[in-house]
Amino acid sequence: MSDFSKSLSVTASGLRAQAARLTHVSENISNADTPGYRRKTVSFQSVRDLETDVSQVRVGRVSLDRTELEQVYDPSHPLADETGHYEGSNVDLMIEIADAREAQRTYEANLKMFDQTRQMSSSLMDLLRR
Repeated sequence: MSDFSKSLSVTASGLRAQAARLTHVSENISNADTPGYRRKTVSFQSVRDLETDVSQVRVGRVSLDRTELEQVYDPSHPLADETGHYEGSNVDLMIEIADAREAQRTYEANLKMFDQTRQMSSSLMDLLRR
């Protein structure tokens, strides 16, 4: 496997990992007002391919945030208890927006690296054909 192929493989794994992260962040945002919803977090793992001797990023387990759910006072809500409270979600939109922004920027950086590697490989191939 050439160095260009290894580089493309590493950046592609980063693209896949950040895409998965963005998926979970968007699920969290869309369920911010869902009673009882717990925020999902995703972890990353570095995996070394022994055949190619390349480390790649893989999405690890998706975990649920175990912080306490928000107690919402709304006596008219169907899930409200005798005190008029029900459990909301533990999604903080500011944290989710920050996570989405970080994931997007990381995705864009990986995409730029992928494109630059592809361009360098193409330029090298053009030089070798001459």
